[in-house]
Amino acid sequence: MDLKPHTLPWQDAYKLMIGSILPRPIAFVSTLDADGRANLAPFSFFTAISAEPMLVCFSPMRKGKDGAKKDTLWNIEETNEFVINIVSEEFVEEMNNCAIEFDRGIDEFEQTGLTKKESVTVRPPGVAESKVQLECTLHQVLHFGDQPGAGSLVIGKVECVRIDDDLYYDGKIDSQKLKPVGRLAGQSYTKPLADSFEMIRKR
Repeated sequence: MDLKPHTLPWQDAYKLMIGSILPRPIAFVSTLDADGRANLAPFSFFTAISAEPMLVCFSPMRKGKDGAKKDTLWNIEETNEFVINIVSEEFVEEMNNCAIEFDRGIDEFEQTGLTKKESVTVRPPGVAESKVQLECTLHQVLHFGDQPGAGSLVIGKVECVRIDDDLYYDGKIDSQKLKPVGRLAGQSYTKPLADSFEMIRKR
């Protein structure tokens, strides 16, 4: 069948995206608002852009009820800083609890019991339970509408990569020790290394 997104309700178009673009890594983003209050939220529209400069991006969608910006986006636009914490199996439940739509100004660290870790190059704290943190300054943000279903593209310049010592060897990260978690459609998640395989790229 052929489905044209512009003919569908945005909720149905969204289901097509999350059901076909998978598994998706999770950007667990910590920020501070202008008053120094912490926020922590997961986003599964997340990927790398380039290594020089080292740029990453994630996309916070507008709220489905009224098209309002999410707290993460408000905070980044106010402070120009954020931390992307890579999600591992050990704290996936706490990550999921941070997706609850708390009132603005509520500290998700306190609500979920996750631990703040002082950052090296930016003001927002990282998540101590995370084995890899990407400390970012805002490089650019692009907005694509302000209605429910719309979204923004937040591009961050990575100022510091913080890695647990036992993960790092020979200039690489041991993904088996990282035990990352990915997002599928609906309420489903995946352990992407559970059934991995290798293929040598031909030259």
